[in-house]
Amino acid sequence: MDVKNDKEDLALSASLTGGVQDAPTLTDDAVFGIISEDGPNYRNLGWMGTSILMMKTQIGLGVLSIPSAFDALGLVPGVICLIVIAATMSWSGYMVGVFKLNHREVYGIDDATGLMFGPAGREILGMGLTIFLIFCGASGILGLSIALNAVSNHGACTAVFVAVAAIVVLGLASIQTLDRISVLAWAGLACMLTSILIVAIAVGIQNHPDAAPPGPWVSDYKIVNSPSFTDGMSAISQFIFAYAGTPFFFPIVSEMRDPRHYKKSLTVCQTVVTVTYITIGTVVYYFCGSYVSSPALGSAGKLIKRIAYGISLPGLFVTSTISTHMASKYIFLRFMRGSKHLAANTLVHWATWLACVFGVIVVAYIIASGIPIFGSLISLVGALLGTLQCFQPAGCMWLYDNWGKGKEQQSLLWRFMVCFSVAMIVIGTFLMICGTYGAVVGIIDSLKADETSGAWSCADNS
Repeated sequence: MDVKNDKEDLALSASLTGGVQDAPTLTDDAVFGIISEDGPNYRNLGWMGTSILMMKTQIGLGVLSIPSAFDALGLVPGVICLIVIAATMSWSGYMVGVFKLNHREVYGIDDATGLMFGPAGREILGMGLTIFLIFCGASGILGLSIALNAVSNHGACTAVFVAVAAIVVLGLASIQTLDRISVLAWAGLACMLTSILIVAIAVGIQNHPDAAPPGPWVSDYKIVNSPSFTDGMSAISQFIFAYAGTPFFFPIVSEMRDPRHYKKSLTVCQTVVTVTYITIGTVVYYFCGSYVSSPALGSAGKLIKRIAYGISLPGLFVTSTISTHMASKYIFLRFMRGSKHLAANTLVHWATWLACVFGVIVVAYIIASGIPIFGSLISLVGALLGTLQCFQPAGCMWLYDNWGKGKEQQSLLWRFMVCFSVAMIVIGTFLMICGTYGAVVGIIDSLKADETSGAWSCADNS
C-alpha cells in the first residue's frame, strides 16, 4: 500500500471539496500549491476569524465618514441609501463565495475577471485591485496621522506622524498569513467599536458639538436635505467605501480551512456592520447636525476626541495593515505563483515578500501625504475604485456561471437575476463615473478654499 500517494489523493480531494485540512502536510491548494510544515500555512483561517477580518475591512475608516454623509443627504435619505448599498454589497459579497466554490483556482477579483474576460480583463481588474488596496492603506495612514495629532495635541509635524504610521504598518503587514492577522483584527475591531461608542454617548450628553458656536444649542440636523449633485454623489461614494469589502473577501475565503462556511461568516459580518453603521451614524448626526466632523471621532470635544482617537489607534493600524498586506500578497502571488518558493521559507520567498510590502507602503505613504483630505480621499477611493471592484464584477460573475445553464429553460427567477445582474453593471458604471467626478470636484474646492493643509505639511490635520 502506497501511503504517500494515499495522502496526496486525500489532500487533493480535500482541496477540491473545500474540506477541512487538519494537517498542513495534507493540503494541496489550487492557489498556493503544496502547503507543508516547512512553510507558512495559507489555509488555516476559521469561519469566526473570517467574520472578524471581514468586519475589520469595513468597520474602520468607513464608519467615521457616515455621519458627515448623512449631513449631506439628510437623515432619512441617508439611511435609505445606506441600506440599499448594504443590500447590493451583501449580494456582491455572496457572489464572491459562490464563485470561489465553483472555481477553486481563483484567488482575487483579477483571477475571476481573467476567467470571464481573458488576459485583458485580468490585468485591468488586477491593476484596479492593487490601486484600490493601496489607496485603502493610504487612507488608513492618513487616519492614523489624524489620530496621532489628536492624541498628542499636535506634538510633532504631521508629515512625521504620516511617516511613523507608515513604518509601523510596514512591520505589521509583513505578517505572512491572514489567520495570524485575524488575531490583530479582533483587537482592532474591539478598539474601533469602543471608540465610536464613546463618541456616540458623548455627543448625546454634551451641551453642543465641539465645532458649534458657544451658547444655547439646538441640533440643526435635517430629515431631508437638498445637496448639490457633486455633494450627493460624494456622500453615496462614502457609503460605497464603507461597504467596499468585496475585493478583500476573495483573498480571505481563499485562506479559509473550509470555504463552505463563508456564507455564515458573511451573514454575521454584514449584520453587525449594518447595525453599527446605522446606529452610530444616526446618533452622531442627530446630536451634532451640520457641525459633525469627518472623521466623526472629533465631534465630541477635545477631551473625548483625544480619548476616542487613543482607543481607536489599534483599530486604525489594523485597517491599514489588512489593506497593505492584501495588496502586497497579490503582487507576491503574481511573482511566485507556480514556484517552489511560494509556500517555502526560502531566501527568495522572504526577499520577494518583504520587497512587495515595502513597495506598497512607499506608494501608500506618498498618497497619504499628497492628498491630505480625509473625506474627499474616502469618496475618491469609494467611487473610482470601490464600485469597479464591487458592482460590475458581481453582475458578471452571476452571468458567467448561470447564463448558459438557464438560457434554454428561462425561468422567472433566471430572468429576474439576469436583469438584476445587468443593472448591477450599469449602476456600478454610473456611480463610478459620477462619484469620481464629485470627489475630484470636492478635492479641488477644498484646496481652493484653503480648508486643508497642503501636501507633506506640518499643519495639524486633526
